Amino acid sequence: MAKSARSSAHLLFTILALYAMTGVAAPKKRPASAPSDPPLKLRSRSSTTTITTDGAPAATPARKPDPRNFRQLGDGELPIASKGAIVIDSCTGQPLYEKNADELRYPASTTKIMTALLVIEAGDLDREVEITLEDSKVGESSLSLRPGEYYTRRDMLFGLMLKSANDVAHALGRDNAGTAEAFAEKMTRRARELGATNTSFMNANGLHHPQHFTTPRDLAAISRAAMQQPYFRQVVGTQRYQWRRPNGEVWALSNHNRLLGTFPGTTGLKTGYTNPSQQVLASACLRDRREVIAVTMYAFRPNNWEDSRLLLTYGLENPPSGQPVPRFP
Repeated sequence: MAKSARSSAHLLFTILALYAMTGVAAPKKRPASAPSDPPLKLRSRSSTTTITTDGAPAATPARKPDPRNFRQLGDGELPIASKGAIVIDSCTGQPLYEKNADELRYPASTTKIMTALLVIEAGDLDREVEITLEDSKVGESSLSLRPGEYYTRRDMLFGLMLKSANDVAHALGRDNAGTAEAFAEKMTRRARELGATNTSFMNANGLHHPQHFTTPRDLAAISRAAMQQPYFRQVVGTQRYQWRRPNGEVWALSNHNRLLGTFPGTTGLKTGYTNPSQQVLASACLRDRREVIAVTMYAFRPNNWEDSRLLLTYGLENPPSGQPVPRFP
């Protein structure tokens, strides 16, 4: 036994000596509890960069692959991760850059852009809306409306666009058209009038339904029409709002649009998310008397914000020229 121990010690000494002679450090065993090294985080957005990493930290839950990965970007192609995207000139409606702009996607809460547009077009914003039991039962994001409460349409628009409250959307739609179903039909008809011919609405809030869909191009057209309404612009450009309940409670609402206050010139619009839709964002930016509207659909955070900044910047730097619009699959 002693001889075996001496042999093992001699062998270990020989291995360490060899490492010392070659200048190579002896391998260290990683502690069992240590996380694996995270992948490299992508920092470059150059059009000449071949993207090979998704930037997801190893410690976070797995994220869907970034569609920019593992391929060379085409000439003039922007590194847009969203599956569908477009940026248009707000004045003319002309597209300035497109990616899969006519593919059907679920809009999630960007649906509320159309809801707000119809409510504002109907006018009489100081009229009070009585909340029903049906309104109060709408789930997920809400302002916990209670049957018998009264709010003005004007006030409810802030709850709709800042808090993205589904119960508020349902109440506004029912008040406008008589029933939620009738309002959804009205939404789809108005979309057709705006040229959004590949859009179908089934509710006022954007909760998932297989037949509730739009496209980046259609959503941009709807957003453009909404931004032509001064009160809509006021609402979506507001970062914080004091929501007052009939019982005296005051709730501080914050706009979900992170571009407000962080991307100079941002004037709106609306975020959206469901699991089938993933991240959806309609955004607008005004600089030097030119405004552009960008839409990104089916993105994963933070790509929705990065893509929108990139599209807005591109749109502002490339006014309508009469040249072919860059389009990419």
